[in-house]
Amino acid sequence: MSPSAVATDDHGASGTATLRNGHSVEHGSLLSWTAFYNVIDGKLETTRETRCGINPATEQNNPSVPISTKEDVDRAMEAAKKAFKPWAAVPYAERQKALLAFADGLEAEKEAFSKFLTQEQGKPIQFARRELDIAVSWIRASAALELPEERTEDGDKEIVVRYTPLGVAVGIVPWNFPILLATGKIAASVVTGNPMIIKPSPFTPVGGLKLVELAQNYFPPGVVQALSGDDNLGIWLTEHPIPAKISFTGSTFTGKKVMASAAKTLKRVTLELGGKDPAIICDDVDIDDVASKIATFAFLNSGQICLAIKRILVHEKIIDEFRDALVKHTKLFKVGEGNEEGVFLGPVQNSMQFERVKGFFADIEKEGMNVAVGGKNPGGKGYFITPTIIDRPAEDSRLVIEEPFGPIVPLLSFANDEEAIYKANNTHYGLGASVWSKNVARANGVARQIEAGTVWVNCHFEMDPSIPFGGHKQSGIGNEQGVAGLKSYCNSQTLYLRKSNL
Repeated sequence: MSPSAVATDDHGASGTATLRNGHSVEHGSLLSWTAFYNVIDGKLETTRETRCGINPATEQNNPSVPISTKEDVDRAMEAAKKAFKPWAAVPYAERQKALLAFADGLEAEKEAFSKFLTQEQGKPIQFARRELDIAVSWIRASAALELPEERTEDGDKEIVVRYTPLGVAVGIVPWNFPILLATGKIAASVVTGNPMIIKPSPFTPVGGLKLVELAQNYFPPGVVQALSGDDNLGIWLTEHPIPAKISFTGSTFTGKKVMASAAKTLKRVTLELGGKDPAIICDDVDIDDVASKIATFAFLNSGQICLAIKRILVHEKIIDEFRDALVKHTKLFKVGEGNEEGVFLGPVQNSMQFERVKGFFADIEKEGMNVAVGGKNPGGKGYFITPTIIDRPAEDSRLVIEEPFGPIVPLLSFANDEEAIYKANNTHYGLGASVWSKNVARANGVARQIEAGTVWVNCHFEMDPSIPFGGHKQSGIGNEQGVAGLKSYCNSQTLYLRKSNL
């Protein structure tokens, strides 16, 4: 079941919402979680038609959210355009302060956001709370970054390189980390002086809309806006002539469409796309310890992480023993509804992704694959998938080549480091990878030969918001995070300034 469109029954036409007994949002007020709205030019608005996301654990409807029209898009764009120059003129330090206040406000609302995140995304409540904690820390980290002018003296002239805001930005947010990824886009955009329009995923719209509603306490009208909608909305946003920048996180397939659409007006794009991250396990590791970590990073968030381990490459000398340890640790993971005690894997987030992942399970019997653990799914209500490891499938199988974005991974072997490097790089993806060995010099040497944007040694999925993050090959274009992420929302301008008169 996909999000469904329904006629709204509490608002007959598009208009400004009258929340909190008719009062507008005020600084320090708490959010109401009973209704959900677009945010256009500082106002909360409903639409004639709404749609409902689906709770992936129960397959019941989540609260209704707006279906934006093209006219809504035009109005949001004009509001952002109007807000751009005044916001860009606000001193950088003041923009930093506003961002820090926003982080404090989100932290105060952590529990409500976490509960709705579990309800609409499906992740266990412990990981929902963790996502909120990271989102708050990433906002603060973005606010702490500086983007000073760079100055060089050259005889009678001073050369100044400065970074000026691009203009209106659009952030297209996926459903796997809907709060964290929205806050990352908002923070980098607004601190550099650009208004941001957030498009939350139609599968997880509630959190994104509330996040932007909360932002109205801290930013002028038009600086941070949100539009919820159906499949038309992304096209309207990316093709619109006003935005100067699109920041998209999602699949490689959709990212190519976003890039093609943005190219019509030469919009800048940052694309954070799919991955097929290998973990290279050398023959000298502590097998049980490393197997526990590999299982965790493969099945965290039910495998629905661009940087999740999606290929486990193990030295042939230890692969059988390592497989058995992986199986042991994987069997410890509890699958269930996110509020149940001890749950590690919630459901796959939506029916479309559920059916895609089940397609990989259909290949097991068809291709005679060897199942190390899992392989069968529970059935019943909810989009639940049992964590599954396939022992040495064919190297040209879909499971080895494609990204399932769910809890099923291949276990593959290699004979030496050169073969491991070749297999790790034999993909059109290049997002992340990890290398595991007691010999750090060996691991570091292998890591330097991996074609990926981020490579870890003896760890995986460690992220620092002050460090640039991006992909190689078809895993993306440009960078999020760090100073490089801030610069992606700016034009670089070089000034050759004379010191003396003619």
